[in-house]
Amino acid sequence: MNIEHMRAFLEVTATGSFQLAADKLHVTQSTISARIKALEERLNRPLFIRKRNGAELTAGGHHFHRHALTAVRAWERARQEIALPDDLKAIVNLGIQLNHWDRVAAPWLAWMQIHAPDVATQILSEYSEPLMHRLRDGLLDLAILYDPQQRPELVIEPYLTEKLILISTSPREVSPGRVPGYVFVDWGDSFRAQHSQVFPETPAPKLSVGLGAVGLDHILKQGGSGYFLEETVSPLIVEGRLHRVADAPIFERPTYLVYQENPIDEDLINTALNGLKTIAGNGLKEN
Repeated sequence: MNIEHMRAFLEVTATGSFQLAADKLHVTQSTISARIKALEERLNRPLFIRKRNGAELTAGGHHFHRHALTAVRAWERARQEIALPDDLKAIVNLGIQLNHWDRVAAPWLAWMQIHAPDVATQILSEYSEPLMHRLRDGLLDLAILYDPQQRPELVIEPYLTEKLILISTSPREVSPGRVPGYVFVDWGDSFRAQHSQVFPETPAPKLSVGLGAVGLDHILKQGGSGYFLEETVSPLIVEGRLHRVADAPIFERPTYLVYQENPIDEDLINTALNGLKTIAGNGLKEN
């Protein structure tokens, strides 16, 4: 049975639309339709009920879903492990929300080197939606992200709650309206909503960035202000290079640990999970 046919099936299931599935997979809608039709002919059962506003799984489609997930994940795992050198026995794939490399990735890699030295590691840093997409398709084993989406095959647990504070290269108080030199760092959907609620009259910022490191580097070189992770900027505040903006609201941003409910290699994923949970525990103790 063709893996690309099953991948098309999973994408239509996730989006509820043949056209959206085509867009996600970068193929035409007719290609998606042909792949689904081939699956249905092979299984001798309809998988979707076609409607004007989308597609819904049939009873047969629901039964086939978990088997398609297992097959696609096993195929991706096989592709990765076959390419490994002889001294490595397996690979684990971790996704990390942008802006969290130093906090999570570096200590986790050190943990894996000690506790699973014969395992290869691969880390992808991205936004929440692409990470969820890769988790669903079995391209990631686990991920740390901001905005998880409930899926029956995934486990979602609270991870760390971060504090975002407003800092400036010059001492000042919080003020409404546009502030010269303010850099808007995009910390995700929840942050954007909170920011708009607290600063409703603030016009669109002159400079917006998706990476905290890029925004912070700009501010340190050019001057200005912005919201950043408290633990990242605290040393710079102690050095006197940055200042907390007086009376500015603090935003709390929860992160979540998401992983496969039924992983192919449960022992390996438990080792990876223990590393991430140890890092979170150490972070909580330090805070």
